[in-house]
Amino acid sequence: MRNEEITMDFNALSAARYSLRKFSPQPVEPEKLALVLEAGRNAPTAHNFQPQRIFVLQSPEALEKADGCMGSHFHPPVILAVAYDGAVSWKRETDGKDHGEIDAAIAAAQMMLQAADLGLGTTYVGMFEPEKLLAAFPEMAGTTPIALLPLGYPAEGAHPARLHGDRKPLEELIKYL
Repeated sequence: MRNEEITMDFNALSAARYSLRKFSPQPVEPEKLALVLEAGRNAPTAHNFQPQRIFVLQSPEALEKADGCMGSHFHPPVILAVAYDGAVSWKRETDGKDHGEIDAAIAAAQMMLQAADLGLGTTYVGMFEPEKLLAAFPEMAGTTPIALLPLGYPAEGAHPARLHGDRKPLEELIKYL
């Protein structure tokens, strides 16, 4: 495949991907879930320390507990809780900035794009209570949750939000120095 073909496919994928807020009850096939998780594992991280931790919530009990920690409720068949281990993440020498959250966010972005490529939808949920989530899931001890990613197939009639296509002009966002 030529580079132009890859770029065109990625541009179409990134433009078409949207925050899915209405999920079908159809289960996510294990093979597709494995590909999404592999995209998170393959994400680049600072100094390749790989501090991202992904918790797959798919049992009815786990989904109910996670739902109780979120400010929005989507009722997907799977929720990926994305976190990082601060004991493992790289800290910048000059000021101590912890790059764990950045690394976990890159993993989340890659998983969202992989999901879209497989015909699945996601939304990045930052409106949740981390302390409540950690209390509900002792398996997450020692991590810092950054996002919940509801994951599944779009429900009948699902569509992008009204403002999805609104983008600021490139000149407003980019400066060439």
